[in-house]
Amino acid sequence: MDRLSNTIRPYAWGSTTAIPQLLGVAPTGEPQAEMWMGAHPGAPSRLERGTLDEVIDADPEAELGARAVAKFGPRLPFLLKLLAAGAPLSLQVHPNLEQAKEGFADEEQRGVPIDAPHRNYKDANHKPELICALTPFDGLCGFRAPQEAADLLAGLGVDSLKPYVDLLHAQPEEAALREVLTAVLSADKDAMSATVTEAAAAAERLGGAYAPYASIARHYPGDPGVIAAMLLNYVQLQPGEALFLGAGVPHAYLNGLGVEIMANSDNVLRCGLTPKHVDVPELLRIVRFEATDPGVLRPEAGADGEEVYETPIDEFRLSRYVLAEGSAARDLTAATPQILLCTAGAVRAGTFELAPGQSVFVPAGGAAEISGNGTLFRATVVA
Repeated sequence: MDRLSNTIRPYAWGSTTAIPQLLGVAPTGEPQAEMWMGAHPGAPSRLERGTLDEVIDADPEAELGARAVAKFGPRLPFLLKLLAAGAPLSLQVHPNLEQAKEGFADEEQRGVPIDAPHRNYKDANHKPELICALTPFDGLCGFRAPQEAADLLAGLGVDSLKPYVDLLHAQPEEAALREVLTAVLSADKDAMSATVTEAAAAAERLGGAYAPYASIARHYPGDPGVIAAMLLNYVQLQPGEALFLGAGVPHAYLNGLGVEIMANSDNVLRCGLTPKHVDVPELLRIVRFEATDPGVLRPEAGADGEEVYETPIDEFRLSRYVLAEGSAARDLTAATPQILLCTAGAVRAGTFELAPGQSVFVPAGGAAEISGNGTLFRATVVA
């Protein structure tokens, strides 16, 4: 077992206080958006033995186990994060595995530099993800039913939104959602900016169900993503609740602190709420145009006090333990690699004492006994 030293990413949308408060340190005044735990080459965790990606590269089977290497290759297939949103993240979707492979190969063949601002695919992997709230957490996830979206837009009383309302009423579900999102993202920039400004003013005035969109518009004035966001389900998670985001599902995190786990990929196609590149044709190829229930997840009771967040993905498995002082130690030894993260209280993992925000890497087969009085998240794979 190795204690991890992890990088905090200072993205502009990050909270200035949430991660420092969890870690029990003074804020720097700068946004602290994500703390990465894993072997992603962009910010690998550090061990006394070296960086985690270097340690795994040196002996994949010893670190990951034969089953994980056979199933996922010689790399850690997940990335674990603390995510602290102080402002809305970009409205985005992720490709499925086949789309990612095709998109990556196409951009490689065309010679698009990997760091080019208009590049869509940084790797050939999909990026399903799960966010579990540590505080009240607001987000957008999946399309509303067209009728609900039409009612929300119509309630603003903005004349330039009426064509979108009419489309949502007139077309079958898939066609309605596709045509309206396409129209919003392809509209004349100045005309759409004026529409968003008028819609934002109406949302401020009306409050209630419109309050989240008024807040989004304050962060992204004139951005067509403000209107696109109204096509999506608004979700409020309570601590311990989670959302699973599969391929093609548009989503955005708005505010709050959570534990996020994802397949080890950086493939993002943006729909709005960002100054970054929006590739509308490629986006429309990836998005699943269907109304969905956001499907708020609550942990399922497992063996020995483990609470499991069930997902259809094998690259990651997230669970948690809520430990009470004096309770029996749990043995988490497994044939797969694990990262253990304390988020509350004080937890003993092997020989390490973990405070909130501290984590360890447990190689496949490594002894992993936990005890204490606090909350511990366990990230591993299904292999």
